[in-house]
Amino acid sequence: MIIYTDIFTGDELISDSYNMKEVDGIVYEVDCNTIQIGGNNNSGIGVGSSTEGEGEEMATFDIVNSFNLNKVSFGEKSYLYEVRDYLRSVSNHLKRSSKSEDEMKEFQTRAKAFLNKVLDNFGDYSFYVGQSEQYEGMIALLSYREDGVTPFLTYWKHGLKETEV
Repeated sequence: MIIYTDIFTGDELISDSYNMKEVDGIVYEVDCNTIQIGGNNNSGIGVGSSTEGEGEEMATFDIVNSFNLNKVSFGEKSYLYEVRDYLRSVSNHLKRSSKSEDEMKEFQTRAKAFLNKVLDNFGDYSFYVGQSEQYEGMIALLSYREDGVTPFLTYWKHGLKETEV
């Protein structure tokens, strides 16, 4: 199995056990499932052991739950500031990795085009960071397919490191 980690934070973000689809040569999209977590199947057992809120189920997404991703909120301007800083860091990382000038230009062109798509539909996205909650790491995007039902996460391809386990 391959685990994909954030190149800056080391946070585990996804694995190849999920169906990853490369889009526009710049991101991976991964469909997720809505799941229920929490709940208490031991109702009526024990005396005085219940606390307020115990037993309540909460809807989340399987990948978010499996990789302990944390939802964060952004306005459009604050997201743009963070993602531009992040993409600059990825670009510098690629440069240090001896990528050719053509590869660097291609990354920058594709990243800009994809970022414009995100900004055009900004209200359709939720944002997630890795377990360490470090903003210098990747900000994954969650949205829904055209059917309005199927959630999917989007990861910046060049911000992931593959580790075989």
